[in-house]
Amino acid sequence: MTAGFPLAPRGRDHRLDIFRGLALMTIFINHVPGNAFEKFTSRNFGFSDAAEAFVLMSGIAVGLAYSRGFKAGGYGQALLRVWKRAGTIYVAHIVTSVLAIAVLGAGILFLDAYPIVSRVNFTAFLSEPLAAMVGLPILSHQIGYFNILPLYFELLAISPLYILVGLRSRLALVMLAMMVWIVAGAFRLNFPNFPNPGGWFFNPLSWQLIYAIGIAAGLSAREGKKFVPYRHWLFGLSAFFLAFSIVWMKLRMGAFPTGGHLPFFIAGFDKTFLSAPRLLHALALAYVLTNLSAISRFLKAPAFRPIELMGQYGLSVFATGSVVAITLQVLRVRFETNLLQESVLLLLGILIQYGVARFLSETSSKRGGKPGSQPAAAVQPVVAGPPHDAAKRILEHAKTG
Repeated sequence: MTAGFPLAPRGRDHRLDIFRGLALMTIFINHVPGNAFEKFTSRNFGFSDAAEAFVLMSGIAVGLAYSRGFKAGGYGQALLRVWKRAGTIYVAHIVTSVLAIAVLGAGILFLDAYPIVSRVNFTAFLSEPLAAMVGLPILSHQIGYFNILPLYFELLAISPLYILVGLRSRLALVMLAMMVWIVAGAFRLNFPNFPNPGGWFFNPLSWQLIYAIGIAAGLSAREGKKFVPYRHWLFGLSAFFLAFSIVWMKLRMGAFPTGGHLPFFIAGFDKTFLSAPRLLHALALAYVLTNLSAISRFLKAPAFRPIELMGQYGLSVFATGSVVAITLQVLRVRFETNLLQESVLLLLGILIQYGVARFLSETSSKRGGKPGSQPAAAVQPVVAGPPHDAAKRILEHAKTG
């Protein structure tokens, strides 16, 4: 019934890339609100959604890709390598935000798409343009649906510390991240949202917990170890929690009935502070999916190869999807669409994202480079199945590679 992640060609595990590609497609669909297909996305069948999956897998990728330099003792070079990636994320966010501003401005000027202003947090650019122009580059002011890359930038910035702690103790890393998560929730600590009141939509002080868990899993995978061993009882408990969350969401039962005795980030479903139900649901889903051999066999089907390719070039695909999604939002404010038209528009958007991934893949192949937004690495399971010889195969692969 269970299985670990087998070693994939070129050291990549196809499932991690496929799951990331699926998360990117889901985020794209959800970033065009009001369409007929968003009710079929993951957020309607559990407490978490594609954002938690994306951040968890980003942590895994960081643990796999950047831990070797720190472990070898080359701290300066390893640090610069991580922060160079963070700089790429920052540039991608600024470029996509500027393009989004142009799309929104054109929509208002030429299509009278004024209703979208309040929906995507664009008001400050009209009422306080100077303050908004200050807030944009310092990441405090974010256009609606353009919130994930600033979070990822901040998380990458602290990754060296988390990697160093995790190399000494996975448990210490998770406990440190959990302490920060508890303090942030208990005191409602968040990054400022200048010039608007409030804080970031994705609070880095809270979301760093699931990211840190991903790093811990990636570090363990790099060493051929199992971060969370397979246990029948834990698998059953995770599966039960997933089924329970589906029923709870479908019955629209709201927050857990705790009588106000538990903090909001423990019993509620707050996304900004990554509430416990959302966190536990994402982890339970990862545990179940990575321990079902049927899932592994299913994802080997040729139909998943385009999705895998999109996952390998996650940043470029996400940036492209963000700009396409905001363009579709503007168009749908001005023009009513039926089911067929929505289907065509969303499919076209996904095909554009795939086209970008395909172009980058072919360009990389001509240069003799490796695929993907992260360096290729041997991937073991986030949460592994029963004992097998995966560690032996990784060592053999390393010797021959």
